[in-house]
Amino acid sequence: MTNNYVRDGKFLVGKAGDSGDLKESIKRAVDLIGGFERSINQDDVVTIKPNLNTADPYPASSDPAFIKALGELLLEHGASRLRIIESSTLRLKAREVAEKTGLAQVAVELGADLIFLDEHDWVRVDFPKGRYLKSGSIGRPLLDIQKLVLAPCLKTHFLADFTGSMKLFVGWIRHRERIRMHARKLREKIPELASYFSPDLIVMDARTCFIEGGPATGTCSSPGVILASGDMVSIDVEGVRTIQCCNGDNRLSGDAWDVPQIRHAAEIALGATCDEEVLVLE
Repeated sequence: MTNNYVRDGKFLVGKAGDSGDLKESIKRAVDLIGGFERSINQDDVVTIKPNLNTADPYPASSDPAFIKALGELLLEHGASRLRIIESSTLRLKAREVAEKTGLAQVAVELGADLIFLDEHDWVRVDFPKGRYLKSGSIGRPLLDIQKLVLAPCLKTHFLADFTGSMKLFVGWIRHRERIRMHARKLREKIPELASYFSPDLIVMDARTCFIEGGPATGTCSSPGVILASGDMVSIDVEGVRTIQCCNGDNRLSGDAWDVPQIRHAAEIALGATCDEEVLVLE
């Protein structure tokens, strides 16, 4: 897994305040770690992974304005075409969720291909770092990703403790397998699933987040920040600490590295393993 956002052996995380200009704020976060040009080349086909679990409003699902601003920046930095790929939760059709949230209209405005995995075949693959989850079925359109940009919205989750970048990939496996994932060792299975994918860039929307409840409803707080990194573990650590600063009643007390998702990600060497390997830039 190549990470273009490293300095002196440390994984970089950019942290920018919300200036009120969404594109400027996203660009600032990415510029702090070296800019879009570190990961996006001329004529790249870029896949964006949003959070479209349900049609509940942001931060339960991605803010369409955030996806639009991110997509525009990717096009401005050389992407020739965008693909937005997602699948919603069980019993919901992703196409209908996209229409309700406004993401479908954003795809039209960006000229992006909007691909719903529940309308495609599923393919069995092995997860490289799987211990509890050694294999699973992912949507066939995911087999030909050229460049991958994750766009998580930060929130607490009543089963997984929190949703950051690693948790996003649960939306890319077959629905019935998600149910089995949640039955046992969910927190450990999340980074193992994530080990199959190699995001080129992660831009986390932490302007507003759930600090209690989640994933569909919860108590909101507004940290007012946007995070960027090339490393899922590093950005999720900073995401957890962002939630912790809001003093919600959740299961994220204590050291972020002891949160089960992150602890297991470090154990399987998915990315950073401790603070000494991470540099947060503001």
